[in-house]
Amino acid sequence: FHVHPLTIEDISTEEVREKYEVFRHYYFVCFRTFDQDYNSGSYLQPASMYSVVFREGIITFHFRPTNHHLHVLRRMEQLHSHIVLTPDWINYALLDDITDSFASPIQTIQYEVDSIDELVLLLRESETNDMLRRIGSCRKNVMALSRLLSNKADVVRGLMKRFDERFAYQHHRDGEILLYLGDILDHVLTMLQSLWSYEKILDRSHSNYLAQISLEINQLSNKTNEVMGTLTFFASLIVPMTFITGLWGMNVHVPGQPGQDPDEPFVWWWALIGVMLLYCVVAIYFGKKYGLI
Repeated sequence: FHVHPLTIEDISTEEVREKYEVFRHYYFVCFRTFDQDYNSGSYLQPASMYSVVFREGIITFHFRPTNHHLHVLRRMEQLHSHIVLTPDWINYALLDDITDSFASPIQTIQYEVDSIDELVLLLRESETNDMLRRIGSCRKNVMALSRLLSNKADVVRGLMKRFDERFAYQHHRDGEILLYLGDILDHVLTMLQSLWSYEKILDRSHSNYLAQISLEINQLSNKTNEVMGTLTFFASLIVPMTFITGLWGMNVHVPGQPGQDPDEPFVWWWALIGVMLLYCVVAIYFGKKYGLI
């Protein structure tokens, strides 16, 4: 097939950079797709598709299982009586099928982003951990799809430039391919804009989530401070009374001990009780007045 060694090297080494290169007898396209099995551990993992497009035919290469070529064959069977099947059209159909395969995961991301945006401020404390996991997982998928789509616009623009130059000089069919490639470019740019807007929404939701967590922590801290303030107040209330009872309970001579007047100890006992009760009443009054309890 007279394939250039650089093309063989790109295919054999599984070149991951998406590109479009023109050689003497053909042009070479590297376009990346992804694992579409949601239950697979390699979901959204990139997989490269290589196309070598000649004037008389097209050769495609891929190193992972994919259904894109089957979809193109089914499409060719349905449209063979309405269009002229050329290698350029088959290459367009392959690129179009790869591009359309991004629609389903992007739609799933849209539903997830809308759900996160609505629920992020309505969650209870027990559900916050799950929300953080959902935000992180969704942002990971958005970034994975953005990386896969980011270079496709340049590849499609390169193909459009080539067909535009050919259409100006030679074939009318190239004009139709140019329209088809323009449709792919529109889809790619629309998907990139959608992913960019989803990333902005997720970033805002993440900020709102962190703000809500911070608010809950502040509320918990305020409640803790209130409890500690109440405990401190009552501790301050008990310490002077403990000091008085300890002072009169020492094993030394203090006022009010038995010895002279039999009724005198009871007078001192009731006096001390009265003083401590009065102190408690006054302290609680001022504590409530100044918001300490």
